[in-house]
Amino acid sequence: MRRSRAARGAGLLRKGLTALMLCGAAAWAWAQPACTPAPPAPGPEQWRTLQREARDHGLLWRLQKDGRESWLFGTLHVGRPAWSVPGPHLREALARSDLLALEIDPADPELAARLHRATRGALPPQAGLRRRLQAQAVAACLPADALQALPALLQALTLTLLAARQDGLDASYAQELMLAAAARSRGLRVVALESVEQQAAALLPDDPVLAAQLLDDALDQLERGRASPVLRRLSEAWAAGDLETLSQYAQWCECADSPAQRAWLQRINDGRNMALAEGIDALHGQGLRVLAAVGALHMTGPQALPELLAKRGFKVQRVAF
Repeated sequence: MRRSRAARGAGLLRKGLTALMLCGAAAWAWAQPACTPAPPAPGPEQWRTLQREARDHGLLWRLQKDGRESWLFGTLHVGRPAWSVPGPHLREALARSDLLALEIDPADPELAARLHRATRGALPPQAGLRRRLQAQAVAACLPADALQALPALLQALTLTLLAARQDGLDASYAQELMLAAAARSRGLRVVALESVEQQAAALLPDDPVLAAQLLDDALDQLERGRASPVLRRLSEAWAAGDLETLSQYAQWCECADSPAQRAWLQRINDGRNMALAEGIDALHGQGLRVLAAVGALHMTGPQALPELLAKRGFKVQRVAF
């Protein structure tokens, strides 16, 4: 029984990861792990090789409406150095866009402060859960209290991100960061489709009992060394542009076993898609050519972004890599 709960809870947190990556990135400033280091940054020669041999990864759609083209890109919130350069089709989308729209802007200088304000009312975990969190921080080569300024669930999220380093995945190579840097190097404006406050409100449960259960379950996964396999499978499917596997996430994430769990997944994924679609449509409606980049799981489910944009009058065409 406990293992099933743990699998569900950790799966929900990993699902939350696809929407709250930049809140995790804000937390990253607290984390300086030494156990499994981040993949080394490419040197000058390796960087030239990556640029020369860059391949497309992920999922890209061409959007047409009112005589203009925009683009929709499904991102991954962790990555590898080899994914840090846009491939040919994504470079074309950047070159033909007037701005980049992300869930939130990673360069927002107020990001960490806004995250703190948005989450400062979160209740601290009970003593037993707090000790387990501290033990996992120490296991990741952090000071025991390194993450205590964050809500407990975001602490678990950060520790899950660190665990992904075992597979060579790191938040510093997230597609949003790569795209934001590439867009600004081209003089493109970067805008946010959501706010940190909106994401925190969607992802952090109001019910303290549910929050404690999710934290307990996520810690159980970390303690058993089971925190990274779902994220690894997610990254492999993303890199291959495998929309079918991504669309079946609920069948293999071990996080949709009950009506309550399915409702939670709907809230943090489908529940945000309507507002994301409205934001993309509004920017395009201003006469702008938009490259919108949001988590790949938002491209799946009954409220998938491509379908919502089609309902808003866009001609939506998947770009084959």
